[in-house]
Amino acid sequence: MAITSLLIILIVLAALLVLGVPITYAIGISALAAIVQLIPLDISVFTGAQRTFVGVSILSLTAIPFFVMAGNLMNTGGIAKRLVNFVLAILGKVPGSLMVTNVGASALFGAISGSGSAAAAAVGSMIKEGEDDLDYDPAMCAATNVGAAPCGLIIPPSNTIITYSLVSGGTSVAALFLAGYLPGLLWALGCMVVAVFMARRRGYTGLPGVFSWKYLMEATLEALPSLSLIVVVIGGIIGGIFTATEGAAVSVVYALVLSICYKSITLESFWKVTIESAKMSAMVIFLVGVSNILGWVMAFTMIPQAIGQLVLGLTQSPVMIFLLMNVVLLVAGTFIDVTPAILIFTPLFLPIAQQLGMSPVQFGLMLVYNLSIGSITPPVGNTLFVGIKVGRTSLAKIMPHLMPYYAAILIGLLLTTYVPFLTMALPQAAGLVK
Repeated sequence: MAITSLLIILIVLAALLVLGVPITYAIGISALAAIVQLIPLDISVFTGAQRTFVGVSILSLTAIPFFVMAGNLMNTGGIAKRLVNFVLAILGKVPGSLMVTNVGASALFGAISGSGSAAAAAVGSMIKEGEDDLDYDPAMCAATNVGAAPCGLIIPPSNTIITYSLVSGGTSVAALFLAGYLPGLLWALGCMVVAVFMARRRGYTGLPGVFSWKYLMEATLEALPSLSLIVVVIGGIIGGIFTATEGAAVSVVYALVLSICYKSITLESFWKVTIESAKMSAMVIFLVGVSNILGWVMAFTMIPQAIGQLVLGLTQSPVMIFLLMNVVLLVAGTFIDVTPAILIFTPLFLPIAQQLGMSPVQFGLMLVYNLSIGSITPPVGNTLFVGIKVGRTSLAKIMPHLMPYYAAILIGLLLTTYVPFLTMALPQAAGLVK
């Protein structure tokens, strides 16, 4: 029964996606197609509607629209330029300094905005003019921008991590946020190493006239209010001062006040930000609600248990099983966006990971890190195509330069998978997990 239901879900889901049906409807229809073989249609539809309502009624889901709106406010608030200047003040002497600055600024801006595509657009466009003036290779610069942009999906605050927390049955958001720092920094560090290596090969030097203690101080003071958002929100959540939802609301107020102080927002732009945030949030929350149907069907037909027995029947080696999981996720991530992929694969793979002794916190970061790679791989990678557009280049030109970045990012994925210290050290030190 379980394997048959799984095959029905996969076949119907794949067929609907090929036909261009939106992922939300495709998930709901494929789940109902699997359950109607066991339960009458009227009961299946009624239960599906009920599960959707239950799925969107979770209080912690309200953190998502707040974080989305805070990110959108930051995107319109002149934050990117201040972060670029701050990172450039630190890394100005490094070979290929503008490329390395792109990586550092993307990590900071992505963490604040929670969007890889926003980081690729804002930071990439901010740095491109300087790269053009220094006659940098546009395709190589675009590859650097694309490779670094998804850091913000891992470094908190992150909507994808909140989504995983909900789907995994309430894994601590504070623990997941802390666990995201080292893998996120590992991703950024790997991209920096590649950027420096490629810059040296091309003979790109640093900007010796950039660094001075006075310039660093000025850039730090300009960036400090923006960077403080991370400290206030994450510090408050981890310190137990407020919940993730309350922290998200605080981030909106903070971002709004900051935008007003920077004189970068008007009533008209605030209204546009509000409408856009509502649309983005509605898509995510509706997707979470519909995926609750899929979770119910999987639990009813015992699909996770059947997959666990099947995988463990092939091999008892945790190393090989986690490698197999990563391969499946990497392939799926090239076709499915991060959020729906989390909703689909968490109930399938989390029970197996726990059975093999992996913490839900470590698995969550492995999952998010892996699926974030899909945002910069063809054919569906949104961040990839944003970076190509910003860099005014083409997929054919950018792909050869992206290969070293893919290699560095995959090394980070393997370390995140097989070295628990990277994800568990900070949550354990804070007493959030044992």
